Amino acid sequence: MHHFEERDGELYCEDVPVRQVAERLGTPFYLYSHATLTRHYRVFDEAFAGIDHLICFAMKANSNLALLRLFANLGAGFDVVSGGELYRVLRAGGDPGRVVYSGVGKTAREIDEALDARILCFNVESAEELHLVDERARRKGVRAPVALRVNPDVDPRTHPYIATGLAKSKFGIPMDQALRDYQTAKSLPNVEVIGLDCHIGSQITETGPFIEAVKRLRDLVQQLREGGIPIRLLDIGGGLGIPYRDETPPPPAEYARALAEGLGEFTRAGCRILLEPGRVIVGNAGILVTRVLYRKETEAKKFVVVDAAMNDLIRPALYGSYQEIRPVGKAGAERIVADVVGPVCESGDFLAKDRELPSVAPGDLLAVMSAGAYGFVMSSNYNARPRVPEVLVRGSEIHVVRRRETYEDLVRGETIPEFLQKG
Repeated sequence: MHHFEERDGELYCEDVPVRQVAERLGTPFYLYSHATLTRHYRVFDEAFAGIDHLICFAMKANSNLALLRLFANLGAGFDVVSGGELYRVLRAGGDPGRVVYSGVGKTAREIDEALDARILCFNVESAEELHLVDERARRKGVRAPVALRVNPDVDPRTHPYIATGLAKSKFGIPMDQALRDYQTAKSLPNVEVIGLDCHIGSQITETGPFIEAVKRLRDLVQQLREGGIPIRLLDIGGGLGIPYRDETPPPPAEYARALAEGLGEFTRAGCRILLEPGRVIVGNAGILVTRVLYRKETEAKKFVVVDAAMNDLIRPALYGSYQEIRPVGKAGAERIVADVVGPVCESGDFLAKDRELPSVAPGDLLAVMSAGAYGFVMSSNYNARPRVPEVLVRGSEIHVVRRRETYEDLVRGETIPEFLQKG
């Protein structure tokens, strides 16, 4: 469910006509619904109400400060994968004691920052990282709380770029190596082993892979306990998908019911369950609004050229992904089949291929739906294009939560050496 709906031929975000935002700010821009974000978080959290758990929002999906503060106010923790993401959590007022730090390439500086912040747990992804965490903790005179991220070799049946739980993935420690690495962790004086972590992928639309992953963790946890390593936190990651087109992912309540039996064994043994939803919370809570610039037709193709591009929303170009495109205003009855493309100088710059659309004209507004996750957060300045604003609507209120970048922003931080200024 989301709060983007058509009323008398006009697309609304909650009680605000999307056209009104476009007239005020220009295009393109990202638009988020406060009511949808709140509802999605609460529905997911309440689905696990009978289980001792903590929702750690996977902020790689969307790291806008306003959204992070919203989730922090709702009681969320956060899953971070960089020092910059940790900085954003702290800047937004998030509790570092509810932060888990994932990622295969943590630097010494990033580890130090997380130790200084006193985060809940490091999700360690290799033996070498484990030793570095121990060394950085020794220098600071503290013990670092760690979980090892294990790779259960479960096929999540999703796009290969976002499948993280297969044996060939760069993520995690192989199951047959985990016991050895846990024993190593136990022996390190500046590390406190508190958890086990597993994340198998993203945009997963069935419960089977999650159930299989939890089953594969069961024996490992038992072996760890027998080896004198009690596990207090079990992080089962995120990855629950959303409908972009014709997908039918399970709702959070069904997802929770499917996992309840397997997780019950852990909670009865004193484990707290950590979950890392991202896309399922924010994906359908945001849209990208763009304006038609031109219509173009060749012998082979029809094109609708818009002012948003792959630098604004890269998912279609990167993954070949489908995102629904809807007119913001009343659309005519005539239909066309066209590629929706942007101004970037790349043939890969498209938002849709061979898409059936209303016969739009220059000046018309289009909404790219389900753009709240992996939208702005993956945007860039390619072709020297300023990044677009982000807007949060609450009821009839419009809040600009990131202003549009200027040309001056594009060159901020750059300098021309003196020897080049001499001509």
